[in-house]
Amino acid sequence: MENYNIVAKKVPTFYFIGVTTGKSSIMKVFPLWMKELGRPEIVIEGVDLKIHDEPEAYCAAVAQIKYDSLSLGALVTTHKIDLYEATRDLFDYFDPYAEITGELSSISKLDGRLEGHAKDPISAGLSMDHILGEDYFERTGGYVLCFGAGGSAVSTVLHLTNKVNKGDRPDKFTVVNRSQPRLDRMKAMVEYLNTDIEMVYICNQDPRRNNEIMAGLPEGSIVINATGMGKDIPGSPITDEGLFPLNGIAWEFNYRGELDFMHQALRQSESRKVFVEDGWVYFLHGWTQVIAQVLHIDIDDELFARLDEVAATTRK
Repeated sequence: MENYNIVAKKVPTFYFIGVTTGKSSIMKVFPLWMKELGRPEIVIEGVDLKIHDEPEAYCAAVAQIKYDSLSLGALVTTHKIDLYEATRDLFDYFDPYAEITGELSSISKLDGRLEGHAKDPISAGLSMDHILGEDYFERTGGYVLCFGAGGSAVSTVLHLTNKVNKGDRPDKFTVVNRSQPRLDRMKAMVEYLNTDIEMVYICNQDPRRNNEIMAGLPEGSIVINATGMGKDIPGSPITDEGLFPLNGIAWEFNYRGELDFMHQALRQSESRKVFVEDGWVYFLHGWTQVIAQVLHIDIDDELFARLDEVAATTRK
């Protein structure tokens, strides 16, 4: 256990590793879900870490789960890539998605093994399919522009490249990130996947340049905010002057915070016929996927619908 300060929990504990976990709706939703699942004894505990924190901080959080019997597992947000890179040696197993994407969103235990899973490709995929339906890109000819190249963005790319039907894959996917390393990681993953989607990687932190990139999209395109801006950090990747694609979709991956990007899109919902989606459905799929993994239960469509109804009662 090296020098980790392990706390012996007195009740079964599910951890939420993030940045501002106390502000998340899950703190209200989780107890209701546990009651619905017949596991009211399980409590949730937030672990707030700095963005790109020290490796030791990630290791301490994972060690608590690994070495305490009543620490059941965790959902990881924001830190999915950094935590994976810092704590690899503490795990006994990674699922194929975690290996491919180099991230993890779920920490669980099975038969004495500590396991890491990347659930985002599933969660992002379920959410995207819910929004787009079948053959969206064949019907519209739209492209995808994604601001941010972190875990959620990587998962979105992975989901689209895995689509069997050509009509469910865009001809072009552009990803814009403020730093180069994340772009390089995504590029390496995509080259391994050998997709027919034209990938464009742009390193840029000027929102006015992002406006220009967005202005070049064809009608029906999808613009995604996967930067964390508007929740974990203030602002938006674009300015108020940025024009969303006509008849396009603006998908804000966040569901709480200032949500500047979403409000910018909403102001164009009539003038440019922009459909605006927040991150609530993504939130639901993300959490239920990890809870199912940690508690080793099956959440079918019927149970998911019940959990959705329960969670909806907490929304203002």
